[in-house]
Amino acid sequence: MVKSPVDLEWHRQHRAGEPHRLDPHAYRAIAGLFTTGVTVVTALRGSDGRGMTANAFTSVSLDPLLVLVCVRQDSEMRRLVDKTHQFAVSVLAGDQQSVASWFANPARPQGRAQFDSVGWVPGHATGAPVISGCLAWLECAVAERVPAGDHLVLIGRVLDLGRSKATEPLVFFNGSYLTATAPVPVRTVG
Repeated sequence: MVKSPVDLEWHRQHRAGEPHRLDPHAYRAIAGLFTTGVTVVTALRGSDGRGMTANAFTSVSLDPLLVLVCVRQDSEMRRLVDKTHQFAVSVLAGDQQSVASWFANPARPQGRAQFDSVGWVPGHATGAPVISGCLAWLECAVAERVPAGDHLVLIGRVLDLGRSKATEPLVFFNGSYLTATAPVPVRTVG
């Protein structure tokens, strides 16, 4: 449905010109316009530990409780989860931008040492790091792996979950971290 003449004009110009090139940079820019929460996905096995910032996370099912996260096929996270068959997801609070940036930085230390500068506790069900001060967390066992291009979709069966007293989430939009304040109540129809 076209909402205004401006929208219609943009579509006419877009279709009248050369076909839009589909490339990874344009795709990433467009996908970045979808506002998401920010999570840190973690796994731990002895001295081998890994964390990664991810916004490719969502709930999947209430019965059974399932979530999904996407990890790069060639990542250390994927290799570690292949060994542990479990992971934790920490949903970051609004004041945790530095944590998100840390786990998105490829120059951070490798292995368990990458957790030395971040507060965390071992999850009760998996032992995977749960980031201190996060808004909420889930611990999961891998229920299914689905190859999807250069990523692997991990579907996790929730083993444990919880929330903190934090109330503001960290969100990601258009390449930037933001906080979400002033919630708008959801009104149901009917």
